[in-house]
Amino acid sequence: MKTIQIANEAGLEAAAREFAAQMGDNTVFAFYGDMGAGKTTFINALCRVLGVDPEETASPTFALINEYRSDTTAELIYHFDFYRIEDLDEAIELGVEDYFDSGAVCLIEWPERIAAALPEDTVTVKITVNDDDSRTLTISE
Repeated sequence: MKTIQIANEAGLEAAAREFAAQMGDNTVFAFYGDMGAGKTTFINALCRVLGVDPEETASPTFALINEYRSDTTAELIYHFDFYRIEDLDEAIELGVEDYFDSGAVCLIEWPERIAAALPEDTVTVKITVNDDDSRTLTISE
């Protein structure tokens, strides 16, 4: 288990760089955290670090899935937000398993709503809001 501290918004990019350096060959990352913990904010910062144009990143809450392409590596990155998903069947109909098997980086918010569809090698990332309003990312494989 690894942890990354984010003291404040100014430390977000450094934390995203540290996270990106630890991604290795993993492709599916499940981000857990309470509403307002900073899942979308962190994922957007991570996408920018991975080479996605900052104007392209946004929360996929209404679209459920956003597709980005890294300007530096041309790699595909999928950002999922399953907060509004009704049930696992809806996710399966969207083809989530094909996305997860594609080899592209998949960054998932509210993964608990589709837990049964997550691959065994999914990396779990828990974002905790600390008493001083800083954040701790706890990463486990």
